[in-house]
Amino acid sequence: MLKVELDLDQLQAVIKDAIDQAMKEHAVKNELPPVLSKTQFQEFLGISHSKAVELMKRGDFPVFREAGHPRVPTKQLFEWIDLNTKWVKRETKYLNRVI
Repeated sequence: MLKVELDLDQLQAVIKDAIDQAMKEHAVKNELPPVLSKTQFQEFLGISHSKAVELMKRGDFPVFREAGHPRVPTKQLFEWIDLNTKWVKRETKYLNRVI
């Protein structure tokens, strides 16, 4: 069993870092529009046009096509990212590796 000991200052630093990270993620989510255009989606993830099209063709990817041009609902995008990140962590050892 792994045993970790932290003094109060270390514990407060860890908590502060976790809160800061959560606040940054919350701020990013709230700065985005509720629905992203393909260009906004590409820019947000830093991906190419072809990768955006590939993702939007996936059956499990959240895309809204009824507005004329494909749009990505922001809330569902973050949920999709979270679900797929959990799948990678659960099904592979990629995120468990020590760097």
